[in-house]
Amino acid sequence: MKTVKFTALGLIALWIMACGMNSLPSKDPWYAMHFFIMQDFERDSYRSMSGNGRLEFQKVFWAERKPELKAEFDKRMDYIDKNFRKENSKQPWNTDRSRVYLLNGNPASIEYRQNDAWTMQAVSGGIGAAGANDRSGEDIQANTLEVWAYPYDRQLIFYAFVFQPPNKWKAGTMAAGGARYIGQLEAYSKSQFWVAMDPEGYLRKLDELKAIK
Repeated sequence: MKTVKFTALGLIALWIMACGMNSLPSKDPWYAMHFFIMQDFERDSYRSMSGNGRLEFQKVFWAERKPELKAEFDKRMDYIDKNFRKENSKQPWNTDRSRVYLLNGNPASIEYRQNDAWTMQAVSGGIGAAGANDRSGEDIQANTLEVWAYPYDRQLIFYAFVFQPPNKWKAGTMAAGGARYIGQLEAYSKSQFWVAMDPEGYLRKLDELKAIK
């Protein structure tokens, strides 16, 4: 992969601290795969349903969304499976980088701290684009820090991932302002990008599913 030197912005002054993301459910494979694109009311509804109700929920979840959203979800899951599987072979989507990628899609750029020098990897061409977006030959042993940038409103939002041997990338906390609006970006992705076509009708259907025994 081609990299170019990245001159120091305020990004050099980052304070990185390894931390965990929200716990992801693992006993229900469908719920685990969709957990991070679901809004709170959907999670609450799903957990309150019977086993049969949950099976119906799984059908309704995508039936109430545009077909292209399901196609996009499948495309992102395929990318995750190919590029992040080494972190969690049983549940590739259950990693910090996978969560962010599934929810927000391709970052506008990816920066690496490598051999004590900042470099920048530009990502373009959309989800699954070849070339700069091909992570299959990634040498993670040489990278100690990875920063993803996403535009949101008039801000540039940064996610930081710290490499933890032998094969994990854990989300970090950044002292710089680039992480300030992460919550707003994620709320936007859930409520605006992954949203149902008819939110009110969708809510009524979920209420009906709660009655299924």
